[in-house]
Amino acid sequence: MTAVLDRLPDVLRPWVEQAMPVWLGGGWAMVPLAVTGLIMYTLGLSSLFQLLLLGARRSPDRAWRQWLRRPGRPGGPLGAIIAGAMGSATLHEMQTFFGLLVSEGVRPFARRLQIMKVCVACAPLLGLLGTVTGMLTTFSGLAKGGGGDQTMGIISKGISEALITTETGLVVALTGVLIQFFLSRQQQRYEKVVAHVETLCMREFQSRQAAGALPRTGEEGV
Repeated sequence: MTAVLDRLPDVLRPWVEQAMPVWLGGGWAMVPLAVTGLIMYTLGLSSLFQLLLLGARRSPDRAWRQWLRRPGRPGGPLGAIIAGAMGSATLHEMQTFFGLLVSEGVRPFARRLQIMKVCVACAPLLGLLGTVTGMLTTFSGLAKGGGGDQTMGIISKGISEALITTETGLVVALTGVLIQFFLSRQQQRYEKVVAHVETLCMREFQSRQAAGALPRTGEEGV
């Protein structure tokens, strides 16, 4: 353990030194709690970052105006979507383009949200399981009796394990709920952005088609 601490940066070392005794005092239930938290935080934070990169916080109208000014140089992720959609030969091809965009770019986030919901539900239950095992350890020490240092050590270890796992499970669940809320909001925002971009592209395609700049659906190859 000392060798591991020596390899840590000086900024992190005091935090790890303080957290390690608390973590070890939680008993074996801290291991599944750590795995649950790692899965939940990794999925949540990576998904939030990915949605921001995809343009969930960007304005579709602004991206549309930029594309109209420079169709050959689409700027940003929304500009790339507009350029790809407007490169469609038919309206049906454009609808297929946006359908694939939703199925491949939006629905995976919904699956990640489902996994996060499972992790949020499991975290307090794992903490409660650690509480039960800690109380069993405490009762085992009380059953031995004697009042010696060994008995008091068993009792204090059981109480510490019960409290630490309960607190950790609640902290993991609460932070998971917050991350899940922000992820859900960003996913809904991105879906609205994509739907708005689809409306703008289809309207422009139909107007160009009506003006004769594009062949009408079913006239390709005539």
